[in-house]
Amino acid sequence: MTSMKFLLKVALVGVLLSVFSCKKYLNDNVNKGTVPESIQWASEGNADLFLNALYGQTYNWHNSPDYLDSFTDDNDGGIYWRSYRWKQGIVDPSSDGGYPEGETQGGPTFNVSSNNYGDWKPTYARIRSCNLFIQKVTENKGGVFSAAWAAKRIDEVRFLRAWWYAQLWQFVGGVPIITKVLDNTDGSDILYARNTFEETYNFINSELDAVIADNKLAVKYNNGNADAGRATLGAAMMVKGWVQLYAASPAFNSGTSPTGTADPNNLIHFATADNNRWAAAAATFKKFMDTYTQYSLFPQLDRMWDVGNEYNSEVIWDRQQVAGVGGAMSNSVDTYGGPVYILGQYHTWGNYCPTQELVDSYRMANGKRITDPTSGYDPNNPYVGREPRFYQTIVYDGAPYKQNWMSKTDTIWTRMDDAPNSPHFNNPTVVGTGTNRIDFGTADASNTAYYFKKKLNPDAPEGNAANGMNYVYYRYAEVLLGYAEAQNEAVGPDASVYEAVNKIRQRASTNLPPLDAGLTQDQMRQEIRDQRRIEFAWEAKRFYDIIRWKIAKDVMSVDRHAMKIYNTSPTDNKGVWKYEPVPLNHPHVFTDKMYMNPIPQSVLDINKKLVQNPGY
Repeated sequence: MTSMKFLLKVALVGVLLSVFSCKKYLNDNVNKGTVPESIQWASEGNADLFLNALYGQTYNWHNSPDYLDSFTDDNDGGIYWRSYRWKQGIVDPSSDGGYPEGETQGGPTFNVSSNNYGDWKPTYARIRSCNLFIQKVTENKGGVFSAAWAAKRIDEVRFLRAWWYAQLWQFVGGVPIITKVLDNTDGSDILYARNTFEETYNFINSELDAVIADNKLAVKYNNGNADAGRATLGAAMMVKGWVQLYAASPAFNSGTSPTGTADPNNLIHFATADNNRWAAAAATFKKFMDTYTQYSLFPQLDRMWDVGNEYNSEVIWDRQQVAGVGGAMSNSVDTYGGPVYILGQYHTWGNYCPTQELVDSYRMANGKRITDPTSGYDPNNPYVGREPRFYQTIVYDGAPYKQNWMSKTDTIWTRMDDAPNSPHFNNPTVVGTGTNRIDFGTADASNTAYYFKKKLNPDAPEGNAANGMNYVYYRYAEVLLGYAEAQNEAVGPDASVYEAVNKIRQRASTNLPPLDAGLTQDQMRQEIRDQRRIEFAWEAKRFYDIIRWKIAKDVMSVDRHAMKIYNTSPTDNKGVWKYEPVPLNHPHVFTDKMYMNPIPQSVLDINKKLVQNPGY
């Protein structure tokens, strides 16, 4: 990198203030704990510190052992975490603070305020800060703040505010829309009722439309640019397209409540169905592809997240993270996921464990599903001949494992093997034989016989927080698959749908054959859903997909599976190695109300104007 990350700059300012209290900061007489408004808004540089702190509150989702994929059918995260309770159907306004999805175990180590999904109170605190920034900059535009600076920064903050509203809207539906700084010292009412699902959706879209129309932001920032990580036109249009895609989906666009319980106020769905919503999403993604040509697929998918490849052609918007800094700037994904033992040494918690269901979704190298009798899939050699993304993402039994920091290649064995003198002997009761073998109990080793490899830092050992890779919220592959899905639903599988999907399949590092011609709309729909699951595995996308497609009850109400690998002659391994998918016997409860989160009871207790979501 040729430029210090702008979030690191403000983080270092905070460190310097706490350590060197005698140093000057804005003014010698400033209380280092709080900055008076007269100084906070005294210059563009001072106001930028306020804005940078807002960027610092974007979600730090790398830093959770209970990633959002653990709330889906793709990952089994173990019994310790909130996802385990959620999969038991334990979701109500009082448990877990009313935030079913979000990690709190372990306290501030996991950056609770940054990691929770659908977190009402912190989200509104951020929205208030956005409103304050817009108010103060508007008041001083043309004076302290130049018109050009003010226009650009206000659009950045309008983007952030719309994004935070969208995050909350996805989990709870319609929310109170507040665009000013509330102050009840003059007797004003600061308690608002909820806007409808559609009103909230329209507000988010209108804000993003305004940012795009203003055209004050850069389309994209490249690696080394001092502003890389700030909002862009590309980010604004991507979020708009995603919000439209989410809203057009069956759960919310059928004219009935997704929870099966009456929603007379239309807080969690549109009042009427409208297929034109698909067309609107398709149009947004099409405009992105045609207008923002600075974006394209990065040739090598598994290297897209590397520090040296930050802000590559595929990255639309990300959260900056830096190795070795600690706090909100840190990236702990390597501590929580990946093989537990590497070269015989303990490295990770083993929390990120793909299910057999996810593994089975990966195609063969010829592009065919493993269920296709002509695919060449062999259940006795299930990891042979699979597509490249399988090997880039999944660590399986017998997988060669070599990262740049390693002195030699390791082989990860997850099979059950207790035969002495076996080359992959991994009896966990023997000291020094660090084992990744499948664990059906509470140890760190995988419960599924698989580990995730995707997004692990190849240049530093797992488990030491030496990962400085940014968290990518959106990338260009989402534009392509978002367009393909919306266009297919709007008009069917026309040539443009095929083109978009084939770009994903035929990325240089994926290299699958093009789709067969003549697919029906239903067949193309399934292909797109499969591609989303494979392409975005372990990127916190699957949860939103199974919710909006309204298939969560289908896939989450059945037990998921692991791969039990054993020899028919276990004492000497002279028999046959068997690959047997077995139930995890972990909770698998999903009730209709879980298509939306509750509003936390603590929030309802304060604001009696709020109406709880159906079913809670």
